[in-house]
Amino acid sequence: MDVQSENLVSRLCGLRLPSILLDDTDGHKIDLSALAGLGVIYIYPRTSPADGTALPGWDVIPGARGCTPQSCAFRDHFAELRALGVRYLYGLSTQETAYQREAAARLHLPFALLSDAQLELASRLDLPSFVAGGEALLRRMTLIIQDGCIRHVFYPIPSPERNAEQVMDWLNGSRPR
Repeated sequence: MDVQSENLVSRLCGLRLPSILLDDTDGHKIDLSALAGLGVIYIYPRTSPADGTALPGWDVIPGARGCTPQSCAFRDHFAELRALGVRYLYGLSTQETAYQREAAARLHLPFALLSDAQLELASRLDLPSFVAGGEALLRRMTLIIQDGCIRHVFYPIPSPERNAEQVMDWLNGSRPR
């Protein structure tokens, strides 16, 4: 991990999430700061549309590829995460809720996706971002949340398809004995 990544991780760990209402794909407004218990929020740049068309130059942007495999891995490990005490799991991107709703249905996700289309959470937490195809997108990271506070940060995530397993490994190792 480079110094910039270490600084981001250390800055976010222990931070209380701001009270911001985010739309989810189930039609609810979610305030992450108010959620009780253990949760996982994986932040991803964007999912491609159903036809698989990526933004121009997408494949050469470091860390951009892998959003769909990451979501599918969290889907496939959803029951295991719940068994480890995870009360809520959300994917979060800057895409509009209607777009996310299609992706959640297409990928058969058993959890909702959150939209930070207005970049409220991103700006309040000063999350790393980039612009592609004229869209403001967030860099991939995963947050472990406990009662509204960030307990652990995975960043960077070089293998998005393995991120759910990393989270489970961390949860297994961090459980009180």
